[in-house]
Amino acid sequence: MECIVLTQEEKNELVTHAIGQQPSESCAMLLGEKIDGAWNVKEIFLTENMDNSKTNFTISPEELLKGYQLAEKMHLELVGVFHSHPNSDAIPSSTDKKFMQNNPVPWIIFSGVNNDLKAYLLDSDLVEISIKID
Repeated sequence: MECIVLTQEEKNELVTHAIGQQPSESCAMLLGEKIDGAWNVKEIFLTENMDNSKTNFTISPEELLKGYQLAEKMHLELVGVFHSHPNSDAIPSSTDKKFMQNNPVPWIIFSGVNNDLKAYLLDSDLVEISIKID
């Protein structure tokens, strides 16, 4: 059973980032390691939404490069993508699903409407996976 593992502090950091970026979507790269079916987050790389949009997010190429360089330096890999939906539920949009195909890692979405935090993987189908707080 696939899951993504966060500490309580990491969860709090993501939620605080999401709330602080409202009314725009927030975004972050989650770095860590995959062991069996568990995507273990070890480092959060908070990023800016260069779209400054309520319904989309884009991480700049420069920030993506910095995130991947940090992962390499720490001997980690991308284990998740985080973003928020300030005005909707924590369910991937059609745009999210398109980009999930290019980034086959768990996507964590925070809902600014009901404070839900949910994680999804896109294989052949969209699957909700559990978020384990370690």
